[in-house]
Amino acid sequence: MERILSNSLNRLEPSATLAMSQKSAELKAQGIDIVNLSIGEPDFNTPEAIKAAAHKAIEDNYSHYSPVPGYPALRKAIANKLKRENGLEYTSAEILCSNGAKQSVCNVIMALVNEGDEVIIPAPYWVSYPQMVKLAGGTPVFVKADISQNFKITPEQLEKAITPRTKMLILCSPSNPTGAVYSQEELGALADVLKKHDGVIAVSDEIYEHVNYIGKTASIAKEPGMKERTVIVNGVSKAYAMTGWRIGFIAAPEWIVKGCNKLQGQYTSGPCSVSQIAAQAAFEGDQQCVEDMRQEFERRKNLIVKLAREIPGFEVNDPEGAFYIFPKVSSLYGKCYGDRQIKDSMDLAIYLLEVGHVACVGGKAFGDDDCIRMSYATSEDNIREAFRRIADAVRQLK
Repeated sequence: MERILSNSLNRLEPSATLAMSQKSAELKAQGIDIVNLSIGEPDFNTPEAIKAAAHKAIEDNYSHYSPVPGYPALRKAIANKLKRENGLEYTSAEILCSNGAKQSVCNVIMALVNEGDEVIIPAPYWVSYPQMVKLAGGTPVFVKADISQNFKITPEQLEKAITPRTKMLILCSPSNPTGAVYSQEELGALADVLKKHDGVIAVSDEIYEHVNYIGKTASIAKEPGMKERTVIVNGVSKAYAMTGWRIGFIAAPEWIVKGCNKLQGQYTSGPCSVSQIAAQAAFEGDQQCVEDMRQEFERRKNLIVKLAREIPGFEVNDPEGAFYIFPKVSSLYGKCYGDRQIKDSMDLAIYLLEVGHVACVGGKAFGDDDCIRMSYATSEDNIREAFRRIADAVRQLK
């Protein structure tokens, strides 16, 4: 029997972040001590009140299929959150819950993108965006914003990238991998461009909304004329340390929600019933836990930026959100460690893993080969030890 995978699957590339995590796990299994800065996951535990709600849900026998778009009470809680925190009015019919924000993004792309449609993706980007577009048969169109622009695209760049085949713009703010945060004014300028082009949908990935260091959130959906052509993607993973609970959502015009509901109904149905009750508790409960974690991330951010700037060859901006730094390291390319030459970001990431025993991810996977991504969703002790090792590994490059 021929072992032939589908053409759609063969278009996809493996996740570089998961590949690096697997490689570091393999080295750990060999007894090598690895400091892992490759994972985009809070190292905190889920707050106790949220876990208690999940325990009660089990006792109350929330063990059956839920409605495909999620329980009405959860969707109402999300609508209340959007009004309270974002100043946006949505009905429950304009909200759909999925198995994590990752599925939410993929649902939207699969529901809206046709073969040959173009999707504008600012680079650097989260690794899965272009792969999802390819899976839908679309064409990713990358708009590069490097460290000199603080990794944010301009309205002029956006205008230049739009063609008659443009279907969608995907924005991630705060950004994975750069930590860049668009202000409301910057989003307004991008919205002014989009409003000149009928039919272009904005997908606003706001999963890192509460991991920000500028004291306020912004959404392109708040701009006049944009709510009816914007899909907000969010969830509980980052703000509430609930990555494994797998609850994300979209808030969007009802026609888009209906399309995503139709799609989700055929391949996963509704998300985990117990996780939905926990997510409802997260949105409705005391939000001090969110602020406590944000403050800790900010302390770590200040530390890692300071330490990274002390490494020769590292150019580091000061991120305004998320829990990543994305240092420019291309001045190290061409250097050698014995017979090993560092040619690009992936080579440097592997070198830091195998020689420095620190896991990070090459920026090539995120659309910027001049940089590497490092997560500071780990303890200050781990960050200090990681950069002690990195400094030593960089010193050995000649």
